[in-house]
Amino acid sequence: MEKENQKLQASENDLLNKRLKLDYEEITPCLKEVTTVWEKMLSTPGRSKIKFDMEKMHSAVGQGVPRHHRGEIWKFLAEQFHLKHQFPSKQQPKDVPYKELLKQLTSQQHAILIDLGRTFPTHPYFSAQLGAGQLSLYNILKAYSLLDQEVGYCQGLSFVAGILLLHMSEDEAFKMLKFLMFDMGLRKQYRPDMIILQIQMYQLSRLLHDYHRDLYNHLEEHEIGPSLYAAPWFLTMFATQFPLGFVARVFDMIFLQGTEVIFKVALSLLGSHKPLILQHENLETIVDFIKSTLPNLGLVQMEKTINQVFEMDIAKQLQAYEVEYHVLQEELIDSSPLSDNQRMDKLEKTNSSLRKQNLDLLEQLQVANGRIQSLEATIEKLLSSESKLKQAMLTLELERSALLQTVEELQRRSAEPSDREPECTQPEPTGD
Repeated sequence: MEKENQKLQASENDLLNKRLKLDYEEITPCLKEVTTVWEKMLSTPGRSKIKFDMEKMHSAVGQGVPRHHRGEIWKFLAEQFHLKHQFPSKQQPKDVPYKELLKQLTSQQHAILIDLGRTFPTHPYFSAQLGAGQLSLYNILKAYSLLDQEVGYCQGLSFVAGILLLHMSEDEAFKMLKFLMFDMGLRKQYRPDMIILQIQMYQLSRLLHDYHRDLYNHLEEHEIGPSLYAAPWFLTMFATQFPLGFVARVFDMIFLQGTEVIFKVALSLLGSHKPLILQHENLETIVDFIKSTLPNLGLVQMEKTINQVFEMDIAKQLQAYEVEYHVLQEELIDSSPLSDNQRMDKLEKTNSSLRKQNLDLLEQLQVANGRIQSLEATIEKLLSSESKLKQAMLTLELERSALLQTVEELQRRSAEPSDREPECTQPEPTGD
């Protein structure tokens, strides 16, 4: 009886903990029909080996993700990503069990502990100093710093891990952090040299130039580059300044579409607030507006931003601007009056960065080749199936023709007796 009571108590505690974690306002409340669609997908037997229709998943995410299923849906979308990209990135971490990592010591302990109190300080799950939320968050960040020695711990990671932890258990959150960092390529922007973050700021600036030229000119006029306001957006997935319900929707889309979602959200936010930003006429007030006022979106504006993101496609532009950035950097090195040592240092750094970029592109090429081979094999199967179906159809047509002939023959035979006149025999006259 005592064991049953303990189980009941543990179950009640889990329920209370879940309610505490999910203490935020949703911006796209799920209709019952949409929740049913998600529940059907999540409960599909052997779902981790089944490729679901991409359009159906896009539609479902667009219509909303039920808060109480969100963590499970993120894991489901991660499974679908792995099925779609069956050749994993070479930059995969060592397969060290989470519990084993927790037994080790990290040199990043001090930096992690300092940031614990700064991560969602007003959220009830994280607000208690070294409470359950902060301890779980510390464990995830410590384990990751040991797993990924190159990145270790970087400011901003605590918010990414924190969002995951609000929607799932500690060990599941660690797995999803690994997925985002290695499979989705998020770890590149946290590398110590921060070169990828610089490239991202350049890409965002170029996108602003393309989509909102007047806003771009206004910001340039006041010498306001994206690094003055957008770096925290990229490093924390908008989690430091924006409402949790909005951040959760951003994560929904990142799990579905990848990290280019961050650019789309940033571009949409700046574009939708363009008239208000253009009213400000100096650096301080513009940056203050973008950092402080812009994140206090109304629910309607948040939902509008999310809907716009689904309609945008900027993949080709992002690739073009990354190449453009490297070309400009090379030109800058060639034209700058640097000493030989300085030039060598810069060239080595650029070369190192390009090597990494090259490796990433090679990985993408391998993945693409793998997909092409897979698609070719699928096409062969479909062609073979088509040939068999055509043969079956021909056989059925012949059978149908033979059956029609048989029916006609039977109809003809059955009609023959009715065509003949019945013979009448006259009775012979009898003598008196």
